Amino acid sequence: MATSRGGAVWAYLDSRKNLTGSACGLAGVVLTFTGVAGPYWPVVVAGLYGAGALLAPPERPAPPDFPDASAQVREVRGDFDRLRAYLADVELPPAAEGRLAELTGLLGALLEPGWVAEVLAADPEGVHAVSRAVRQDVPEAVDAYVRTRWWTRMTPGQEPPERHLERQLTLLHQEAERLAGRLRETEARRQESHTRYLEDRPG
Repeated sequence: MATSRGGAVWAYLDSRKNLTGSACGLAGVVLTFTGVAGPYWPVVVAGLYGAGALLAPPERPAPPDFPDASAQVREVRGDFDRLRAYLADVELPPAAEGRLAELTGLLGALLEPGWVAEVLAADPEGVHAVSRAVRQDVPEAVDAYVRTRWWTRMTPGQEPPERHLERQLTLLHQEAERLAGRLRETEARRQESHTRYLEDRPG
């Protein structure tokens, strides 16, 4: 408790209110030495200090330092590398493996360092979609297939789990394609906007 009170005292001593009040109080001391304050100088000094403390802007806590969009893309890229290392150790049927290769190829292209990743970083929904695919959707689809495949071997005659995996990977690839198309449209609008600017610019 004593440590908490001591910290509060030090925090106040370093606060804007105390610094502004002290500056105003110092002005009162100057007035005292020049004879302006007269015998009421303690009241003048205290009043000026209080007025300065009241007029000082309130303390503003620093906002949280969240990573910017480019940093988020770099983090997803690192997770994507770990995902590929995981997928390299998983045995999949040929059809599913082909669809997975198409999906990871597209995700890898979107995360490629350079201007493409910069376009992605400017689209928060796109960053979220890629992050969700890399960190949740793809590993969940593959892991669920591996688990279900084992149970299917124990109880034959059930629906082949690779059908669900292929369908899931197809849906994820379609989602990534829609994102890529949206990003392309963004760049196309940027190009068209520059064309209009050049056309409308005075000669």
